Amino acid sequence: MPGKLKVKIVAGRHLPVMDRASDLTDAFVEVKFGNTTFKTDVYLKSLNPQWNSEWFKFEVDDEDLQDEPLQITVLDHDTYSANDAIGKVYIDIDPLLYSEAATVISGWFPIYDTIHGIRGEINVVVKVDLFNDLNRFRQSSCGVKFFCTTSIPKCYRAVIIHGFVEELVVNEDPEYQWIDRIRTPRASNEARQRLISLMSGELQRKIGLKVLEMRGNAVVGYLQCFDLEGESGLVVRAIGTACTLDKLSSPAAFLPACNSPSKEMKESPLVHPPSHGCRSTHNSPIHTATGSRLTQNFSVSVPTLIYTGMGSGSAGKEGGPFKALLRQQTQSALEQREFPFFTLTAFPPGFLVHVGGVVSARSVKLLDRIHNPDEPETRDAWWAEIRQEIKSHAKALGCHAVVGYSESTSICEEVCILSASGTAAVLNPRFLQDGTVEGCLEQRLEENLSTRCGFCHIPYDELNMPFPAHLTYCYNCRKQKVPDVLFTTIDLPTDATVIGKGCLIQARLCRLKKKAQAEANATAISNLLPFMEYEVHTQLMNKLKLKGMNALFGLRIQITVGENMLMGLASATGVYLAALPTPGGIQIAGKTPNDGSYEQHISHMQKKINDTIAKNKELYEINPPEISEEIIGSPIPEPRQRSRLLRSQSESSDEVTELDLSHGKKDAFVLEIDDTDAMEDVHSLLTDVPPPSGFYSCNTEIMPGINNWTSEIQMFTSVRVIRLSSLNLTNQALNKNFNDLCENLLKSLYFKLRSMIPCCLCHVNFTVSLPEDELIQVTVTAVAITFDKNQALQTTKTPVEKSLQRASTDNEELLQFPLELCSDSLHSHPFPPVKAVTVEKASPVGDGNFRNRSAPPCANSTVGVVKMTPLSFIPGAKITKYLGIINMFFIRETTSLREEGGVSGFLHAFIAEVFAMVRAHVAALGGNAVVSYIMKQCVFMENPNKNQAQCLINVSGDAVVFVRESDLEVVSSQQPTTNCQSSCTEGEVTT
Repeated sequence: MPGKLKVKIVAGRHLPVMDRASDLTDAFVEVKFGNTTFKTDVYLKSLNPQWNSEWFKFEVDDEDLQDEPLQITVLDHDTYSANDAIGKVYIDIDPLLYSEAATVISGWFPIYDTIHGIRGEINVVVKVDLFNDLNRFRQSSCGVKFFCTTSIPKCYRAVIIHGFVEELVVNEDPEYQWIDRIRTPRASNEARQRLISLMSGELQRKIGLKVLEMRGNAVVGYLQCFDLEGESGLVVRAIGTACTLDKLSSPAAFLPACNSPSKEMKESPLVHPPSHGCRSTHNSPIHTATGSRLTQNFSVSVPTLIYTGMGSGSAGKEGGPFKALLRQQTQSALEQREFPFFTLTAFPPGFLVHVGGVVSARSVKLLDRIHNPDEPETRDAWWAEIRQEIKSHAKALGCHAVVGYSESTSICEEVCILSASGTAAVLNPRFLQDGTVEGCLEQRLEENLSTRCGFCHIPYDELNMPFPAHLTYCYNCRKQKVPDVLFTTIDLPTDATVIGKGCLIQARLCRLKKKAQAEANATAISNLLPFMEYEVHTQLMNKLKLKGMNALFGLRIQITVGENMLMGLASATGVYLAALPTPGGIQIAGKTPNDGSYEQHISHMQKKINDTIAKNKELYEINPPEISEEIIGSPIPEPRQRSRLLRSQSESSDEVTELDLSHGKKDAFVLEIDDTDAMEDVHSLLTDVPPPSGFYSCNTEIMPGINNWTSEIQMFTSVRVIRLSSLNLTNQALNKNFNDLCENLLKSLYFKLRSMIPCCLCHVNFTVSLPEDELIQVTVTAVAITFDKNQALQTTKTPVEKSLQRASTDNEELLQFPLELCSDSLHSHPFPPVKAVTVEKASPVGDGNFRNRSAPPCANSTVGVVKMTPLSFIPGAKITKYLGIINMFFIRETTSLREEGGVSGFLHAFIAEVFAMVRAHVAALGGNAVVSYIMKQCVFMENPNKNQAQCLINVSGDAVVFVRESDLEVVSSQQPTTNCQSSCTEGEVTT
């Protein structure tokens, strides 16, 4: 499909002074696409040039349109010396290649320089004309839509979910090329940014081709990551879920029927596939390694299958034949797919039948110099091994699919840890094939899905369980078995019944290791990983019991490797599921009962734990109804048969049975104190500081148990960097430093957001990295939403089934750093840390800075700063159009770190500039918001002796057009619905 790209350079403003004699600039612009370059005339002696150039036309193939970014370079003309660079703008053309996309990109773009940051703005107009090409051998994937959101987009309906798509591309990192020794830092950074843009476009095109081969038209849950492997190369990889989507075209889809996320999900459910089927007939092949590109290929795989109570309920005698038929149909549907993985974390009602629990795998790889970076088969084989292991774990749980699937890496010098995790599940087969379900099976399926507890029932056979577990009959339907604890990586299902509120639960762990090289280093890391996994899950289980809850959702575990340490951070949202049994207490057992002082200390800690559990139940309003064991029909097993998480198995079972393991009528969770580490774990349980009164936090999109949201919403990003002292560093001291770092970070957020009380921090996303020796960096992004504490809370339903009451008018970003600098936007001023954070209404940007062509003229409202949120929806608004994904990579370097305010000032300015550039690109597309925003990478490196620092940031999200429901209500009262519908979807407004 050949096409014509047309570019026009209109004007520039606020350019820097490049001529010291006149304090002005002689600016001109180079426009480059592929190997073709055009130049504008030189506009003499002006900081606000008006070029008004002619249309520069590039005749290219659509394959190039997808791969290549449009490069716009602004330079200062010098007569007797080389022209001085002012900055560059990279524009992704891919959003213009969709059938429903914008037809033009027009707006003011920040001119960015990797050394000096933003240096003015430039007004550019870009158009694309495509010619129809039916060549079936073409290598482009124009028309395939990409979505970062991990749920079905709000204004679409899924016809069929085809399955998993993945791809990776490898190239040599310009930072490690020989020419980098003689070129300037600016040239090196720009070469790296350009290469990553090229690789990102190529990767997206290749995944689009796979989707077309599967007869799909969209990729949902698209996750793209960059692996900086040093001398081994630069890897760009991506995963996603291929779908066939239909745009909702009914007028009701855009009218303010309800603004809750769950209503929007129910408006766009999965529908039965057509009889002819859009089934996948071709899957992406596994690339097998024909020859190793690595001189050393050391691999140790660390499987993790969370067995202890991390499953979900099983069929009793009544459900056995039904479960078997369901598994057979699901397996036949999934056998047609090479990878039964889904990156989605939220699903329409009826999609999930059963949840089996978390499955994960890790593998340690040894990197070496890559001689031929154009062959990615080696890394493809690595990831294929990981996925195959995950698949085998899911089958052991009686499941045939993995949902909420994600992949990550951690790299330090020549060692790379590959990690993958997801939730084993049984899915409704009619959404995965032609919709042909046998009559009796369909009836039983409907009966199972009609209950609000079906996803909790275990999918595996109770008589042939792959692990020991304590099962009881479901507390809701009382027909099938459920586990005592459930861990998942997905969001809370819309039809789940919860009691009380949820809360953020974190497990933090640090372990020192000796510095080593090559295979010795990889061996040391491989030996530590299983123990770290065990410790992290032990902490999660202990803290879950301490909160009085029985399930975790949104579980995300990171294992980060450094030169002399390993760090683990697990985050999840704890809830109390009504279908699962009430968790018992925590019983501490010691090994020296004859020591009176030690026994008194144990007794004191036991009392503190019991008091903490009682306070947490009161704080989170966990008051489940009392149900006798006779009604449940599951007796308490003998102590010998109990599944417990003990730190040591040295005691005989006879000694254990002498302990009082009961807590009321419920089983007690035993913690055995047998060494210093065990005592440290108990102290960490008791020293976790609860959030201040009026604050709640979770890492899912919506806090379970809170329904009465108000209009205030504010996104923020915070980065903390600390340098450890290498003197007498122990595991205990390292854990304390890491805990203090995370706790102080949360405390600073609570302090700055105290004016929003009562509020909840939703979608809290922690990322830990070890960029240098003895340097720890923690990055967190979240969104704060207020709620009305005076309204009555309904604790029997999930918040995603409730209505968010008012529109969000203030969604600004709060940047927080060690010096406590804060900013609502790029143009606002920092305020002292002693003052409360106030949410101020953003004023419209003047001089036509942002043009929102797709905003409905019927709304009669101006849109100021583009909204940014990590949520997949905007409270109080309807998303009417998705304009494409925003996937941007930035590098910032400085040789005057102290003069720019140190680490705090440097990071503050850089992240503010990233926000400004993201907003500018969205506004130029005609959008007014970014949803599903995520900062996937933030790598900071410094050399304090040379006053130098460098930071790399990768952000992504979905550019959208939204309409506030208050505006739609005004429109519906003033004119007919049909007129409002057409104007809301096609009108344009310039503000």
